[in-house]
Amino acid sequence: MAERVGLTSARWKVIGVVALSHAGMTVPAIARALGQSRQAVQRITDVMKDDDLIIYADNPRHRRSPLVQLTDHGQEVYSALRSVQDPWAIGLADDASVDELESALRLMQRLINRME
Repeated sequence: MAERVGLTSARWKVIGVVALSHAGMTVPAIARALGQSRQAVQRITDVMKDDDLIIYADNPRHRRSPLVQLTDHGQEVYSALRSVQDPWAIGLADDASVDELESALRLMQRLINRME
């Protein structure tokens, strides 16, 4: 799916986290959210900046750790990705009842809480 919009899976993960943050996130925060090293995320965001997908914006809370934000082009790519991903994801659960989905969600939340 990511290939269709010119993204690698690593860039897909980063663009998704940044898009959902709305105000931007620092590289260390993105790394924590993805369970990746800061250095790995920094390499990815540097390339994404060169490709005009993200910008580094001033961070009022930390002068040396800028906020990663989507550019207009990055938002367009994210929207294009969602137009491919959303129907696929919805199709996966077409035959599941609301009760089954809610039960699966509760189980996943419980497992996530245990891992934290």
